[in-house]
Amino acid sequence: MEIIEIANKINNAGGSLYLVGGAVRDELMGKENHDEDYCVTGLSSEEFIKLFPMAHIRGKSFQVYDIENKEFALARTEKKAGLGHKEFEITTDKNITIEQDLKRRDITVNSIAKDVLTNKIIDPFGGVEDINNKTIRATSNAFLEDPLRVYRVARFAAQLEFTVDSNTLELMNSLKNELNTLSKERVFEEFRKALAQNKPSIFFDILKKANVLEIHFKEIYDLIGALQPEKYHPEGDAYNHTMIVLDEICKNTENLKIRFAGLVHDLGKGITPKDEYPHHYGHDVKGASVVKQFANSLKMPKAWVKCGVISATEHMRGGIFFEMRPEKQVQFIEKVSKSELGLNGLQLVVNADKGARKETNNFEILGKKMLEERNGEYIIKKYGNLKGLEMKQKLQQERIKYLLRKY
Repeated sequence: MEIIEIANKINNAGGSLYLVGGAVRDELMGKENHDEDYCVTGLSSEEFIKLFPMAHIRGKSFQVYDIENKEFALARTEKKAGLGHKEFEITTDKNITIEQDLKRRDITVNSIAKDVLTNKIIDPFGGVEDINNKTIRATSNAFLEDPLRVYRVARFAAQLEFTVDSNTLELMNSLKNELNTLSKERVFEEFRKALAQNKPSIFFDILKKANVLEIHFKEIYDLIGALQPEKYHPEGDAYNHTMIVLDEICKNTENLKIRFAGLVHDLGKGITPKDEYPHHYGHDVKGASVVKQFANSLKMPKAWVKCGVISATEHMRGGIFFEMRPEKQVQFIEKVSKSELGLNGLQLVVNADKGARKETNNFEILGKKMLEERNGEYIIKKYGNLKGLEMKQKLQQERIKYLLRKY
């Protein structure tokens, strides 16, 4: 059933159908959107089900209807009934207008609707103007009813590469004490979506501006003010450096595990005693426990944790690879190649870490060639069918010789 056919059926029954939310926003911005959400006014749930008995119904406190892989919901209002993200009294009524439904939404750019039959844009809160001005603004003070909106605003800022207006930042800060009522899973999901954007640094910068960064991202917050040697880091503290590294990595990979590895590579600097600034001795070793702590705080995937730990502990060695002795180089290549992050992932982290210094230090290509050309098959062909420790020793010797001949 085509959407126009559905809209006409609703209209003939005395209702109206609107495309709402992100689909309208993206259409106005000229972006492709695969998720279409629709809002129905003028019909009760009984009337809607009678019209579309084939609809798949989801939800308990609030019903959503799936038809032809599209999502339909009746216009509703919400009233906060307790702390947190889930405590709401939801009201659906055939007399609720599209304007009333839009008012309960989080930000103005998501509070726009389009009449499916007439293509008329309904924009009671200035969302179109905010799109044109590239600004994220709370739709109303109802924003304060849901603490998850703090992270949604930061995520949308990263997704759209918009700024956030000062009043909305204040509203975000007003919800600071409620953020701990959110589940780790919901916070992680917003973080994961932010990490998938071209400039995830915006997510953290917005939380920093709203003065709420330390609630769920304390390990990132602790990098603020962690001074570094100006000679190598003219960009300033470890926080600024980390944001630059993160965005740089995002130019070269869409792999979220590698992006996460870039985000956490210097977390060890956040626990350096201030009297040691601008140096951060041993931050690579110390970083492993901080990465695990951070990942555990939001129940992150184990694969992310493994990538983050290797990034934290090995990025310094990756940066000085060609200054190390050949035997250390072999150990480094073998260890990293077997890790979840891999040689390619760590190379991307190291390249981004070098940043403006533009130093060439490509251990990835050399390491992969060494592993391909000096393997067990090569040893057996040259020395016979060796096993165990003898095989391991010969393999290391041949790999060291290989590196010595390469440079």
